[in-house]
Amino acid sequence: MTDLPLSGFRIGVTAARRAEEQIALLERRGAEVIPAPALSVDPNQIDEVGLLAATKDVLSQPVDIFVATTGIGLKSWFTAAERWGLLEELTAHLERAEILARGPKSVGALRRFGLRELWAPESEFFEDVLGHLRGRDLTGRRIVVQEHGQSLSMAAHALRRLGAEVTTVAVYRVEGAADPEPMFRLIEQVAERHVHAVTFTAAPAVAAMMDAAASTGYRDEVVTAFQADVIAACVGPVTAAAFEMWGVPSIYPERSRLAAMVKQLEFELPSRAAGTSLEVAGHILLLHGDDVLLDGVEVKLSPAPYAVLQALLVNPGTVVSRRDLLAALPSGTAGSEHAVEMAVARLRAALGTRCIQTVVKRGYRLAVTT
Repeated sequence: MTDLPLSGFRIGVTAARRAEEQIALLERRGAEVIPAPALSVDPNQIDEVGLLAATKDVLSQPVDIFVATTGIGLKSWFTAAERWGLLEELTAHLERAEILARGPKSVGALRRFGLRELWAPESEFFEDVLGHLRGRDLTGRRIVVQEHGQSLSMAAHALRRLGAEVTTVAVYRVEGAADPEPMFRLIEQVAERHVHAVTFTAAPAVAAMMDAAASTGYRDEVVTAFQADVIAACVGPVTAAAFEMWGVPSIYPERSRLAAMVKQLEFELPSRAAGTSLEVAGHILLLHGDDVLLDGVEVKLSPAPYAVLQALLVNPGTVVSRRDLLAALPSGTAGSEHAVEMAVARLRAALGTRCIQTVVKRGYRLAVTT
């Protein structure tokens, strides 16, 4: 009997909505799943009073450009407007504007209510919508931006600097998980490389995890782990974009679907676990999972030198600074460059002094044979 494709892999799941479906998909493929909701089960909390006031503000004067950012946000806004008896007036008001949509879900919501977009980026990135607007003369133009769970105040300020009058409509705000303890435990496991991948189905979940990591003092370790060892698996490009500010590489499928994300992990995890083999200072260094072999002989490394080796392996042969190596050390390690020097010394003792080169005033590198 052959192993299931994800047997032996531990995967964190940050979703709250549809979490059971995602967990079932992963477990059926043999994965051990660690549920850790980043957001509330019902994260989109609507402030009816505030939204009604914002709607009346939108209706108070003509709109030149309307930017729709999410399908669920638009549907929530228009459904609320229908309750207030303002839907017909609101859609007629926005119909006169130039309508820009961030992606297919917002396009679908617009058309459901009889509105049509003039333009939408292929990327689904809100930044590309801003880029489209920045290339134009916006002096005196009134722009209404429907927010998508997180404040777009910085984007609004950028458009105002170009001369536009900008109104943001906060349809809902994303709420964090009621019980943060599972997320705290997942963060520790990511930092210690005890999980192989973590899945994300919403950009706010990325921000929520990073905020939680910062509050527990693990953010640098989490970023380093995602950069080196732990796969950040996202459902689509919008979610993946939330990792860019952290310098974290992520993967996402061509079609933004749960099943496609899981299918991608079926390929990525086993292929990465197959092992990394390098010629270093005349020796063959092989990493297979957590095992390290030098010329076929297993090398036992304690956590600190192992963390240094993992950091040096991100880009073999590239110099890694002492500061970055310090950030890669396990939590609880003394926070000084002396700790890095001790970890490097132990790594050299295990692999041989010629395997790790010192680059004066810059850091260390693996002596990879090219």
